[in-house]
Amino acid sequence: MYRVLLERAAEKDLSRLTSQIHDRVIAAIRALATNPRPPGCRKLAGSKNDWRIRVGDYRVVYEIADEIRVVRINRVRHRRDVYR
Repeated sequence: MYRVLLERAAEKDLSRLTSQIHDRVIAAIRALATNPRPPGCRKLAGSKNDWRIRVGDYRVVYEIADEIRVVRINRVRHRRDVYR
């Protein structure tokens, strides 16, 4: 099992979501504790350990630290805003 940590920016992003989308994103984030690299995840180019998963039109950007078994959620934003 991995420990999942939310950055302050990700918490703020989650608070802005509608309840339906919020529940779907939280379920996807919880699933990262058992499998930090689920099917459909992508490694972000230009970074050492940044990954992303899709949840509808939203993207969850996170880092994986395998040596200490931690997943750190950095951002949760709409696909048009997440990479800016």
